[in-house]
Amino acid sequence: MTLTFVTLAGALGCVLRYLAEYAVRRHHPTLRPWATVAANTVGTGIAGYFAYRLISIGDAHLQSVILTGFCGGLTTFSSAFAIPAILQREHHWRYSIALVITTPLLCAGAFVMGTSLAH
Repeated sequence: MTLTFVTLAGALGCVLRYLAEYAVRRHHPTLRPWATVAANTVGTGIAGYFAYRLISIGDAHLQSVILTGFCGGLTTFSSAFAIPAILQREHHWRYSIALVITTPLLCAGAFVMGTSLAH
């Protein structure tokens, strides 16, 4: 039963990330990587909030659904580092470096903020 909910939550996270990237790409094709950064940041913030909340109440089922399923589907660190590699090959060094630096910093900050909000 848990696997079904984790799968559905993961699918929802994937669809939300796709829609965000599609909306950005449709209106501003060069800003698509920032939609990935935003999805990773929001997903990590949600993970921080619920990791703190769910550990304190001890709900392992809901923890799996939200953290592994939804946040796992919403965030995508494979794209977060594949896109800068592609940009680097196309000689967009500054843009590539900006993405590599901002993604972990924003995500770490969002996680800390999420745990702070959960207090």
